[in-house]
Amino acid sequence: MDPLYVKVDPRDNVAIVANPGGLAPGDSFPDGLTLREGIPQAHKVTLTCIPAGAPILRYGQIIGIATKSFSPGEWVREDFLTLPPPPPLDHLPLATAVPPAPEPLTGYTFEGFLNPDGSAGTKNILGITTTVQCVAPTVEYAVRRIQAELLPRFPHVDDAVAITHSYGCGVAIDAPGARIPIATLGHISRHANIAGSPLVVSLGCEKLQPARLLPADPAFPVFDPDQDLIRLQDERGFAETVAAILRAAERRLGQLNQRRRTTLPASRLIVGLQCGGSDAFSGVTANPAVGFASDLLVRAGATVLFGEVTEVRDAIHLLTPRCATPDVARALIREMQWYDEYLASGAADRAANTTPGNKRGGLSNIVEKALGSIAKSGRSPIAAVASHGQKVTSPGLVFAASPASDFICGTQQLASMNMHIFTTGEGSPYGLALVPVIKVSSRSALAEKWPDLIDFDSGRIATGQATIESTGWDLFHFILDIASGRKKTWADHWGLHNPLAPFNPGPVT
Repeated sequence: MDPLYVKVDPRDNVAIVANPGGLAPGDSFPDGLTLREGIPQAHKVTLTCIPAGAPILRYGQIIGIATKSFSPGEWVREDFLTLPPPPPLDHLPLATAVPPAPEPLTGYTFEGFLNPDGSAGTKNILGITTTVQCVAPTVEYAVRRIQAELLPRFPHVDDAVAITHSYGCGVAIDAPGARIPIATLGHISRHANIAGSPLVVSLGCEKLQPARLLPADPAFPVFDPDQDLIRLQDERGFAETVAAILRAAERRLGQLNQRRRTTLPASRLIVGLQCGGSDAFSGVTANPAVGFASDLLVRAGATVLFGEVTEVRDAIHLLTPRCATPDVARALIREMQWYDEYLASGAADRAANTTPGNKRGGLSNIVEKALGSIAKSGRSPIAAVASHGQKVTSPGLVFAASPASDFICGTQQLASMNMHIFTTGEGSPYGLALVPVIKVSSRSALAEKWPDLIDFDSGRIATGQATIESTGWDLFHFILDIASGRKKTWADHWGLHNPLAPFNPGPVT
């Protein structure tokens, strides 16, 4: 492979090295640019002379200020640039460049499970939710028994899942921040993939009582404590507790076994988008391809969620113009302001987001990371904003506020989504039990190294072997296949499912 770099925007004065293994001093690109030093794959090379104090441009935006003078062909390390200030929130354009309504995309369907409330499942799962971490090991033990002893008798049920978490007690349950984890866990407990109707296992003395977790809601089946709740402190020991869970599970499995996949419009999909282990290729290949697929989903009437506040904050000036209305733009700004204040209260700022792996993969700072991250959102108008813990009910592209942490973001999106798309440059075996998680690699080298963990490779975009458009269409069809159960993600194949991690900004007592 000849020396190759990727320049994103005509205004850029740096590009990233595309060659696996990087390049050596003296290597020359087709345009005559010659390297003055070795540069690893995904790291930045200067295209022009850049004096000290001048901006470094990638994606046509300032990602940093040079602390030294650069000649063409030099390696721009993170040590040689300073972080620019974030876009001020009080002078942003509001709905000034709203994209035109996209042409509807009709005729696309998937095979899913239709629920009484109108939601659609992409799996058929027995969900056993917990009110407190104390009961998690007991429920996990019972689920292993259910999977081994009961599930084989109910062939139309995909799995039994323990919906466990670390919340529920030892917290200020009435503090304002407590609304977020309680609402998130309540929505997950009524997830479309468990038919909106969980079994619940409680300890008995915890602060998060079942009635608080699952308040009466006419949209869902009635939660009957006499049949659907097992309270450990009411049972006579461990064996009887497990037996009670198995009896309730057998009854519920009989109901779930009656469900069948039916042909549903793609508009029933609610797809969450997330980055993890990002690199400098993420914003060139994986995220733009996901963004194109996102636009196709929106055109088909589906709901698409993107979040990760700290990976949006430094690109917020590019998003508020795309909001459908000024009110939507103001709601987006409010979420940025809330998180600025949240980080400041912990003596942190958005610079704390980037990881050693991000930097190893060529991302110098959070500004560069954010500019690549928002490519997942495609080009559709931002139709709505959902705050932390709020269930998304609006169709179209929705900003659903969440921390950028893979596990917390995934947990919050799980409150609404029935499909998950996870892009990665450095690699992650991340998965969720309740929804399929499609992992999209930004580099072909990662897909080749991890052929039994990566579901979809977008790396060919970087070398010109594929386009963003063709890759986005391929991903769109792959999403429909996974949602239909015609194909299976590697995470589900291996049973790689991360625990839930609800976001709790409130006090711990």
